[in-house]
Formats: sequence, C-alpha cells, structure tokens
Amino acid sequence: MKVLDLACAQAHVFEGWFASEADFLDQRTRGLVECPCCGDRQIEKRLSAPRLNLGRSAPEPAASAVKPAPSGSAPQAAPGGLPAHLQAAWWQAMREVAARTEDVGERFAEEARRMHHGEAERRDIRGRASGAQALELLEEGIVVLPLPDLPVFDGPLQ
Repeated sequence: MKVLDLACAQAHVFEGWFASEADFLDQRTRGLVECPCCGDRQIEKRLSAPRLNLGRSAPEPAASAVKPAPSGSAPQAAPGGLPAHLQAAWWQAMREVAARTEDVGERFAEEARRMHHGEAERRDIRGRASGAQALELLEEGIVVLPLPDLPVFDGPLQ
C-alpha cells in the first residue's frame, strides 16, 4: 500500500492510498482521483518522506498532545497560507457540522422558514441556498451561517 501526499490545483493537500504508483497514475488518468475539499480532478503528487518500519517504537503522541511551536518561530503552514493546525481544526469543525446536522439539500430556505414559523420541528439543518435566499432569510430574522458547499458532505469525511 502506498500513501501519497497529493494536492489539487487550488493547493488543497490531502492523502491518497493506492496499491502502487501505477495504480495512482491509472486512477488519475481515468479521473477517479479528486480533491475531497473542492472536487478538483487536476491532482499532482507532492514530495513526501517515506515511512520506514524498522521495528517496534514508542507510539506517536495523540494530536491533542502535540506541542506548540516555540515562541518566535513561524508555524508550519499548509498550502494556501493556512497553518496546518488551523486546517486540521477546520476539517474537524466540518466533520462536527456534518455529524450534528440534517442535510435538507435544496430545501434549506423553505425548511428554515417552516421551523421559524413553527410549522416544522426545530432542529439543526444544513443545505444549499443562493446568496439572495440567504439574505432574505436574514432579513426575516432567521439566523443562517453560510458555509462552503463541500462535496465531502455528500459522503463520509476522512
């Protein structure tokens, strides 16, 4: 199994697991490899260090145990200028949103109004609305929070 560091044309970085280098190239050629952040299929392999399993070693620290960078040093930045720890926190927040909300799709504005007027049970929802629809909801006193429309909401998040 090969774990490759990949990036799309918008500089989103992610991992891909493939049976071999040839498998990655074949899947990319057929358009099967896409960015989990934006859906871009223009994917390039990035340089990455190999992981060598030379025997038993101490377990790696949990993510919560990672120490902050010493003061005065620049944080490790992910492509696009976002520090890696903020990118990880953003993905965790998106996982929480997906796990704790109901996807009502294109019915978002309609369902938000129904809940606001007491015609439907109040619950946490997510979906798609145009900018004009979101503005109308806000003008009606219905609180909405615009989030990016990520293809990862349509399936499991990594």
